[in-house]
Amino acid sequence: MSPQKKYSGKTKLTAPGRPRSGPAQQVRIIGGQWKRTPLPVPDAAGLRPTPDRVRETVFNWLHFLLDGGWSQLACLDLFAGTGALGFEAASRGAASVLMVEEHTPAVLQLQATKDKLHAAQVSILRGDAFSVAHKLPGSAPDSARQRFDLIFLDPPYQQGWLARILPLCASLLSENGIIYVESESALAHDDPPEWLEPWQVLRYGNAGVVFYHLLQRKS
Repeated sequence: MSPQKKYSGKTKLTAPGRPRSGPAQQVRIIGGQWKRTPLPVPDAAGLRPTPDRVRETVFNWLHFLLDGGWSQLACLDLFAGTGALGFEAASRGAASVLMVEEHTPAVLQLQATKDKLHAAQVSILRGDAFSVAHKLPGSAPDSARQRFDLIFLDPPYQQGWLARILPLCASLLSENGIIYVESESALAHDDPPEWLEPWQVLRYGNAGVVFYHLLQRKS
């Protein structure tokens, strides 16, 4: 793993052209009340988890940036897969975690894991991430608005997901909220694409072909 970096932090279906390192049969929760709990990887074509070491680094960053204040957090995981990111947040005390996953075998495994852990703070929604992000009441009147303090975006590579879905997340994120983004290349550079302009990169790193980032709105 590269050293921690600062700029002026799963699971997915593998897109064509995405490098693969061989299927993992399970991942584990790194910290919190369910520490070391294994999370099975469903038998679905191309499904692969974000490495444990990446999640450990990312959640160390988050713990520092949030000053350990997990108990007030509402979290959204739009590409849940095995649920490694969402269950990690719940294990550390997040108040609520909404997991979104499109593929039926993964959804069934998420539900089984939730039941096993008695994770009442976790909700699971089957659906396409883009459609769900559109339907969540982020643009509703203030009294009905749903905001998330931490959003996980771990989409398939090489499909243009970030350009499509990151702008939608702006209306779903709380004022000082943080977005975790995993991608096939680094987002921290001097000539960002238009869809990245509203965001600052708080932390970033890479482990092999995995590039991971924590984003926040620019002031």
